[in-house]
Amino acid sequence: MIKKHIITCSVILGLLVMAKVFAYYMPQAAKSQKKEVNTTVKNTIIPTIPTIKKEPASLMAQLNFAEESLPLGDRKVERKMKKVLAAHNYSSLQTNRLHHLAAEWFPVIEPILAAYGIPDDFKYVPLVESGIQGGTSPKGANGFWQFMPGTARSYGLKVNSKIDERKNLRKSTIAACKYIKELYGIFDSWTLVAAAYNVGDNHMKKQIHRQSQDNYFKMKLNRETGGYVYKLISMKQILRDPARYGFHAPKRVLAMNTNRE
Repeated sequence: MIKKHIITCSVILGLLVMAKVFAYYMPQAAKSQKKEVNTTVKNTIIPTIPTIKKEPASLMAQLNFAEESLPLGDRKVERKMKKVLAAHNYSSLQTNRLHHLAAEWFPVIEPILAAYGIPDDFKYVPLVESGIQGGTSPKGANGFWQFMPGTARSYGLKVNSKIDERKNLRKSTIAACKYIKELYGIFDSWTLVAAAYNVGDNHMKKQIHRQSQDNYFKMKLNRETGGYVYKLISMKQILRDPARYGFHAPKRVLAMNTNRE
């Protein structure tokens, strides 16, 4: 009887010991498991949302003159720009002459524009004004920047029967910079300045007043002036990306000094 009682007590005691041990180790295991889970979460690389690379902007979005962009979404403007670009491709011009002229003229023109604070894009004006056809216009404009005699004289150029400094690249570029800077003081827009350079500042001021509009791309102008900035942008594109338009850019040559001093 006593033996049975001892066995029973031993069993109960053993169960109590096991319960104590179990009670001790369960929280420890839970803590360990929690720690393990936290470590796993901490060390897990949480994927971030991938950066979506934007597609390159369309050609129209890249086009500008003196950092003044075409109004995007204006189908009329875009059609006109595409038409002018198509008209100034290799098949229509049939020559690399413009690239040779640019290689010769730009080293002289670029530093002068920079010195006067004129945007570099104005270096394309002589190519549009005189590079394609050259010579004297029916109205009497002549030289690299196609100055009228009176305008040329008012900006310091000598024009008489013996000398015509409109044909001197350096001097005529300096005169052009003075004129362009003056125009910017009037219009405060480089596209309007380019248009005024083509048609005259008085005519441009009248059109702005008449149309109550000072955005070149939205104005109704005569055919030549209305397409002038488009031609400048087109010339810029042809010289920057000749292969796209059927040209092969020649090697850059040093500017010649003939009549350039």
